[in-house]
Amino acid sequence: MNKPNKRIELLRAEMQKNGISACIITDSNPHLNEYSADSERERTWISGFDGSNGIVVLTAAKAVLWTDSRYTLQAQNQLKGTEFQIFTTRNLFTDATAWLKNEFPEGNHQIALRLDVFSTETIEKAKKDFSECFSLIHKDLISLIWKDRPKIKAKEIFLFDLEYSGKPSSEKLAEIRAEMTKENAGVLILSDMEDIAWTFNFRGYDLPHSPVAAAFAVIEQENCFLFIDREKITDDICKFYERRDITVLDYSVIDIYLSDIEPNKTVWIDKSRINYQLFQNLTGCRIIDKLSPSALLKSKKNAVEIAGFRNACIKDGVALVRLFMWIEENVKNGTVSEISVAEKLHELKSAQALFFGESFSTIAGYGEHGAIGHYFAKPETNATLKPESFLLLDAGTQFFDGTTDMTRTLALGEPTAQMKTDYTLVLKGHIALAQAKFPAGTFGYQLDTLARQFLWQNGIIYGHGTGHGIGHFLNVHESPPAVRFIDEKPVALAAGMVISNEPSISRAGEYGVRLENMVLVVEDGETAFGKFLKFETISLIPFDNKTIDFSLLNENEITWLNDYHTLVFEKISPFLTEKECDWLKNKTKIIQR
Repeated sequence: MNKPNKRIELLRAEMQKNGISACIITDSNPHLNEYSADSERERTWISGFDGSNGIVVLTAAKAVLWTDSRYTLQAQNQLKGTEFQIFTTRNLFTDATAWLKNEFPEGNHQIALRLDVFSTETIEKAKKDFSECFSLIHKDLISLIWKDRPKIKAKEIFLFDLEYSGKPSSEKLAEIRAEMTKENAGVLILSDMEDIAWTFNFRGYDLPHSPVAAAFAVIEQENCFLFIDREKITDDICKFYERRDITVLDYSVIDIYLSDIEPNKTVWIDKSRINYQLFQNLTGCRIIDKLSPSALLKSKKNAVEIAGFRNACIKDGVALVRLFMWIEENVKNGTVSEISVAEKLHELKSAQALFFGESFSTIAGYGEHGAIGHYFAKPETNATLKPESFLLLDAGTQFFDGTTDMTRTLALGEPTAQMKTDYTLVLKGHIALAQAKFPAGTFGYQLDTLARQFLWQNGIIYGHGTGHGIGHFLNVHESPPAVRFIDEKPVALAAGMVISNEPSISRAGEYGVRLENMVLVVEDGETAFGKFLKFETISLIPFDNKTIDFSLLNENEITWLNDYHTLVFEKISPFLTEKECDWLKNKTKIIQR
């Protein structure tokens, strides 16, 4: 019996002992992060599916996984040989609870889950949706059966120097308090690890790929409290904060502190970001449920952060030029695999100044693997590259001066007509979004169709968003900025935001095409009709000219491509050897039709 099936049996035994009808399991943590530490990944442990988005529901008779369209193929591959059913949906928890209502139409049923790893917004909606036949109870059954659960190692945080952050925590707190005053809020509770790291100018090691540490914060007009494991913070940093009127308290006392907040106090929280277990401490308070001011302030990068992003993109570009050359030189020998591509890229990036780590695990998908949304090569799936088909490479870096995210698709041999058409349609959408000019106050979803239009005209769709916010030496996926087809909580794009531009095509069983650059929102003047904004592309990585069908591009698109490639060569070539410069010059040569 494979591991997931054996673990399902163990969990069902515990459910029976405790009178539980169903168990809901996720990979989340008390801070509701996209990424979690290995010790927190309960859904991955019970199912074997390790995508970043998914929920498992287990009953005495059925095991079901809900995930989104990015991970359908991955889930199907990873859950082969298990009893799991797979459903693809955008609304994981809502659809999971609807399924439970259908499974248990009557009776009195207890649904076990950890209330500290689901948002208040999610649990409150579930309670409204559930009939009186259901009760959600806080119970961590996985801990009873996960005997070899990894230990969490406490590692000290470090202060993030002003040389890179560009703004002291005192100034950030003043801006946050000004927003609190506008809302008449006496207390602001922060539980998002990225918001807290940004506000207090520290970074940590608690999560893979995102340099943050588990912490909570409470900000008042006169007082400020940082709740963090005392093993992770030195006496010197504590004193540093005390001199700035920031009191450091132990992570474990956050519940006690919140339960002691005076009744009738106006407390600002974001119900989509605070877990329900924590929220239950706020009895008798007047609640403001709104996006945290730190989230929006964090998304608008200052001049120092923007300069850091530019530097990071140059370093990324240098590493990728060297990687592409290495692939070209070795692919014919049959010595290059998906894993060796990822390893070589890590080697090249780590040689760059201020390297900290990868911003996510490198996706190197050859051929049909490139059609799997977030494919990560493992020894059992590791494909050897051949001088044919596509390699889709999606990679990102954490430098102290900035975070990067890019995707390129490389034709390893002579591309077919369909490959060239697909590549060019994706490129056309990429260019259309990159060239967008729009009035201040525009939302990302209003621009999304620019990137999709040419694919739609050819009967092609992609299921993921077109763009996400990118943190500054923080999470590579930063909310709230986004460019997506449907955005339930849109935020207007604003100068200083850094987002991705990444349309794609996935042909299941064949290949994937995705072209991703980072773009910066900048001001573009003012007319009698108001202020306007535009995107400035800051990634510096050549496109694959041999895979472009130039007959499908108009003159404006060719001009954009030529201008972009001229910029890439200008910015990257000073850091390359003569041989590397010659290679890049050929890849970025001016195209004339």
